[in-house]
Amino acid sequence: MKAVKFFEMSTEELTQKLNEKKAELFNLRFQHATNQLESPAKLTECRHDIAKIKTILRQRELGLSVEPQVTKKKGASKRK
Repeated sequence: MKAVKFFEMSTEELTQKLNEKKAELFNLRFQHATNQLESPAKLTECRHDIAKIKTILRQRELGLSVEPQVTKKKGASKRK
């Protein structure tokens, strides 16, 4: 996943995504150990995604980047 997509996520979404990626990495390691892993590049990609997420979370912690603002779309209101 591109880093730009991670920057667009909120801190809560990033934390959730980090937990998902850690679980995915755990499963990929087991597949690799049992020779069931189709593509070893998935391990590298997953580790890189975890590093990107941790970097963004740390930048927000230090105040080097800000969480994106949630904006409401115009015309989204219901009419009766």
